[in-house]
Amino acid sequence: MPSIITHAAVPLALWCAADRGRIRPRLLVAGVIAAMLPDADVLAFALHIPYADAFGHRGASHSLLFACVLAAVAAVLAFLGSRRPWSAVSCQPRLAPTRARPTVASTVQAAVFVFVCAASHPLLDAMTSGGLGVALAWPWSEHRFFAPWRPIRVSPFAPQFFSARGLATLLSELRWVWLPLATAVVAWKLIQPAPAAPRDPS
Repeated sequence: MPSIITHAAVPLALWCAADRGRIRPRLLVAGVIAAMLPDADVLAFALHIPYADAFGHRGASHSLLFACVLAAVAAVLAFLGSRRPWSAVSCQPRLAPTRARPTVASTVQAAVFVFVCAASHPLLDAMTSGGLGVALAWPWSEHRFFAPWRPIRVSPFAPQFFSARGLATLLSELRWVWLPLATAVVAWKLIQPAPAAPRDPS
């Protein structure tokens, strides 16, 4: 796997590329959590669950179904949050619900953003140079997939992370994840049309 920090690169890149205020701070935090959450399955080692088991490391939590579940949770929370009868400014109850943005739009945006962030985790893991592949198709298949191209050095587990191997992993992630994403964000910003100047009402 890439290091847990590098999995946050995708939601951060999407946030930087989006228009200002398009991805709200809470949604960004949800995306970062979704991108990192699949690696909670390292607890399987403490529970003596075999690596290759469906619930071992890079198993069920690295599937597209898991990403869909996280997206559904995000959609429900966004839907409920957009209908709450509270003022975001004064925190005082109002007679009618206030909506900072359309309910449908906020729900779809939250679901898509969280799904992309969560799915990016196994896709990055599939591009690493070691370990087992990722169970993208679980529960329909327990086959572990690897990408055809695997340039990212696999990250050592915590006890070995602060070592020469850990440093080599961070440099590999900088080269193959952070720099390409940063370049893509800058390029995207450069090709975006300039905002239209406001018209003079006179």
